[in-house]
Amino acid sequence: MAKTEHSSHTSTAPSSRRRRSSSCRQAPVRRAPDAVSVDDLKTFSEQWVFDGESRHLSPRTLGFREDLSRKLLWWLNREGHSVCGPNEMRGFLAYINTGHKEPGGRWGNPRMTRPVRPGTTKTYYITLTTLFSYLVEQGVCEESPMDSIRPPAHRPDQIVPFTPEQADALLQAARRGPHPRRDEAIVLFLLDTGVRASEVCDLTVGDTDMQARNCRVLGKGNKHRMVWFGMETRKALWRYLQEDPRESPAPLFRSDSGIRAGQSLTRSGLLQFAERLGKAAGVDDCHPHRFRHTFAVEFLRNGGNTFTLQQLLGHTSLTMTMRYVALAQADLENQHRQYSPVQGMTRRTSRQR
Repeated sequence: MAKTEHSSHTSTAPSSRRRRSSSCRQAPVRRAPDAVSVDDLKTFSEQWVFDGESRHLSPRTLGFREDLSRKLLWWLNREGHSVCGPNEMRGFLAYINTGHKEPGGRWGNPRMTRPVRPGTTKTYYITLTTLFSYLVEQGVCEESPMDSIRPPAHRPDQIVPFTPEQADALLQAARRGPHPRRDEAIVLFLLDTGVRASEVCDLTVGDTDMQARNCRVLGKGNKHRMVWFGMETRKALWRYLQEDPRESPAPLFRSDSGIRAGQSLTRSGLLQFAERLGKAAGVDDCHPHRFRHTFAVEFLRNGGNTFTLQQLLGHTSLTMTMRYVALAQADLENQHRQYSPVQGMTRRTSRQR
C-alpha cells in the first residue's frame, strides 16, 4: 500500500553554477499543517480521553474514545505511517468499511468478518473529527485533517422486524442452546424492552426491579430512562438468576465463554450470540438492533402511543420514531386492504348470487 507523507521540504537543491558545500545540511522536514506525528497522536489521544473524564462524559463515550484511539494507532503502525494526515484518515475510514474482507478479519480479529453498518462509519467519522479538533486546540497541529474529508453517506438502516414466526423460532433456538436460561432471558428481554445493544450489556442486577417489572438503563447522552417488561420476561429472568445467583453490582447478562467468562456481555459478544441464534433458527440477518425494530413495530401494532414509544426507545426527537410509525401504518393499510369488512361482505354476496 502506497504511503503518503504529509511533509513539505525546504528546497536545498544546489544551483547549477554552485556546488553544495560539505558543511551545508538539508533543512529539517516540516509536517503539513493538517498532519500530526504518530508519536504525538498516541500521547494526545490519551489526554483526549482524560479530557473527556474531566468533563464527565459517559463511560460508554469514554470507552469508545479509547477503543477508537487504539484502533487508529494499530492501523497506522500496521501500514507503516509515521504521520497522520488527510490521506491516512481516508485510508483508515476506507479500512473500516473493507477490513472485514481481509483474511485475518477487521482489526486482526478473525471474528470480525461482517461489514459495518452505515451508522457505525458515521460514528467513527464524528468521533475522529472530535479527536482532531482537540489536537488543534492543544496546538499539536494547525488544522484538522478531517476538515478536507467529506462525511460518509449515511443511509438509515432499513427497518425489517422479525415476523412472529421468526421471533418464535429464535426463542425456541435459545431454549435449545448450551445456556438455555440465559439465552431465553436475553431474547425475551430484547423483544420486550427494545433496548440498544450497549444498554443491555451495561445492565447490572441492581438496575432491575423484578416486582415492578422495570429496568433502569443508561442510554445515549449519559441519560437514564425506565423500560418495562411483561410477566413472561420476568419469569425467564427469575429462572436465569436462580440458576446463576448474584447481586448488584454484578452484570445482569454475563459472557458464557472466552477470557470474559463471568463478566458482562460485550456488544461484540451480543452480536455473536445473535448471529449464532439466527443460524440455529434459520433466520437470516439476525442482529441485536433487529430486536429493537421488532419491539417498536409490535408496540405500535398493538396500539401503543407514538410519544410513549419515543420515551421507551430513548429517542431525543421523533424523527426515528416516525419511521416506525410509517412502517406500522403501512402494515395496517395492507391489513385493511386484505381484510376490509365491506370488501369481504361484497365477496360473500357475490358468491351467494
